[in-house]
Amino acid sequence: MLTAMTELPSPEDKPQRGGRKERRPPKPATPERLHKAALHYLERYSSSTENLRRVLGRRIERSARLHGTDRNEAATWVDGIVEKLTALGLLDDDRYAEGRALSLHRRGASLRKISGMLRQKGLDDGRIETALNALKEELPTPDLAAAIRLARQRRLGPWRDPARRGERRDRDLAALARAGFAYDLAQKIVDADNPERLEEALADAADEMIR
Repeated sequence: MLTAMTELPSPEDKPQRGGRKERRPPKPATPERLHKAALHYLERYSSSTENLRRVLGRRIERSARLHGTDRNEAATWVDGIVEKLTALGLLDDDRYAEGRALSLHRRGASLRKISGMLRQKGLDDGRIETALNALKEELPTPDLAAAIRLARQRRLGPWRDPARRGERRDRDLAALARAGFAYDLAQKIVDADNPERLEEALADAADEMIR
């Protein structure tokens, strides 16, 4: 006598555990949602006007593809949002340029690299020049200070193990060149006898500025 067999559920019938939930598509862009997104972005990041326009523009592009949002109409929404945030002081390209330039310099960026990065954020040449001039007024030799900071962070030149300085010299020079520093400055950093000599050179430049 045959025993009835219980039908086992197929893998498709089993509940999936630990699987990722399907991401819901973004909602259509509206003036209110774009304004909220702009505020949320500015809470997390400082931004230039053009950079914020690009951020909102990407949202509009997704909405246009998924929901048929009119791109031209949405662009007028962005204009209104930018105007409102500028009036509130939440967008200020002059303040952003100077603050961003100072922040990049403190991380060891050369003036050349700072200029390029500010330009990538959509800032015009006039604002970039003003921001760089502010650095030059505060520091006698901003590139020397930045190059020393970068070399210290990456342990280049006199901060490197003396036994390996010779074999690493070209790599250290290349690292500073990629960061936008002139070859003669990179050479000065990499070939310095010790870190103290570089700090003295920076202090001497500061003294000359005061005089």
